[in-house]
Amino acid sequence: MANTFKNYTSLAVGTGATTAYTVPASTTAVMIGMTVANLAATQIAVTVSCAGATLIKTVPIPANSSLSVLDGKIILETGDTVVVTSDTAASVDALISVLEQS
Repeated sequence: MANTFKNYTSLAVGTGATTAYTVPASTTAVMIGMTVANLAATQIAVTVSCAGATLIKTVPIPANSSLSVLDGKIILETGDTVVVTSDTAASVDALISVLEQS
């Protein structure tokens, strides 16, 4: 089995639920980090879900600040997704770091 560290980004996420990462076929992934950054000049609220479960819900992020979403690691199976939503249009950049095992 091959182990590969990868980063995935979703830029200028807005009010529509945006899939920031989907685990590829025949792969297990360990999400080892996730940061969301507020691009707006005002405070926003961000929601992140993972494999159908909510990680953070409408968490406020001050203007021009970022938030580390994970406090530990999350195991993801083939087809699992990480979804990001903001309450403000084009206001969030998301960076996800994973270790993929295929």
